[in-house]
Amino acid sequence: MAAPGKATVLLKAVKKITVQFCPFESNVRSTREFLALVGSEKARSTNMNCEVMPVVKHDKSEPVVDVMYVDGERLVMKGAKLTCSEMLGAFQSRCKDKDQQAKARAKK
Repeated sequence: MAAPGKATVLLKAVKKITVQFCPFESNVRSTREFLALVGSEKARSTNMNCEVMPVVKHDKSEPVVDVMYVDGERLVMKGAKLTCSEMLGAFQSRCKDKDQQAKARAKK
C-alpha cells in the first residue's frame, strides 16, 4: 500500500462513498486499500460533509466502490479486477474534472 498512499485524495466534489466487500474473499485487497485511502483523516478533512461508508458482507459478493458526487453523478468501480492505483486514478481524474467545472461556474 506504500505506492498509492503518496497521492493526495481530495473529496471536495464527493457527497458519499460506499465501499462494499466480503473480507473473506481473495480479491478484496485493492478495495480495502482504496477504503483506507479515502477514509483517512487527511482525505476526510478535504470535505467534512463527505460520507464514507464501508459495507462488510459475508455473502461472497464482488467488491464494489460506489461514489456519489455532489452534482448527482455516480462512479461505480468493481474492485475484483482493478488495482488500488487504477481505482484511485479513475476517482481522482473525475474529482479534478468536477473541481474544474465548479471553478468555471464560479467565475461566471
